[in-house]
Amino acid sequence: MNNDLVEATKLYATRPHSELNSYLIGKSKDTLIGMLVDLITMYICDKNSSTLRELVTVIIAGYEHEVKKIGYNGYKHDTFGKMLKCEAKPKNYDTNSTAKNPQKLSGAGNFSDYTFARFEKDKNDSFYNMLVSGFIDGRLIYILEFPFNFPEFTERLERQLYKRFPNGKDIPGEFLRSADFYYQNYLDCPELKLVYVIPKEKLETYNKYIVRKFYKFLEENAE
Repeated sequence: MNNDLVEATKLYATRPHSELNSYLIGKSKDTLIGMLVDLITMYICDKNSSTLRELVTVIIAGYEHEVKKIGYNGYKHDTFGKMLKCEAKPKNYDTNSTAKNPQKLSGAGNFSDYTFARFEKDKNDSFYNMLVSGFIDGRLIYILEFPFNFPEFTERLERQLYKRFPNGKDIPGEFLRSADFYYQNYLDCPELKLVYVIPKEKLETYNKYIVRKFYKFLEENAE
């Protein structure tokens, strides 16, 4: 980590904010820019937190970001004043990963600690949308949006819930640890929107990090 950023973080956590202010005021513009860039890079690529990637996804899709961890990730009002909500599922591919077979971007996502109760609540909300995004080394590649209650998508989640809870009922204190989905589960949705995709010439430089069939879909829709 940038040494100046380390010192600023230490001051923030242990000293009065006036001391941090004095420390930052004494830095050159280039040093402050370097600290900010390093900070953003560190957290947008963080393997343990998707907060910044979630924020970018939600804001670019036109929603207000909701910082609460439980519930929807963003909201906006339609032309009739009805509040639309969204669930963001950002994925980041680290080109420097030492993993043997790092998972390429494929329009996939997952729900952690899933339950029938949550599933039914979301499925019955006709104003609840999914935002599926992909990043490579923190750079946004795409954002896709579609209604949560698209049948092929909900059927994928429901099958996994029944596999975990064969009786079709939640068990107190137990969860489906990960309910996953892939682009095949929503690509045929008539209301699917490609909210964002990088220009085709830039997309081509990332093709080896994206699943082939999904890459073809992005390529066909990129400008």
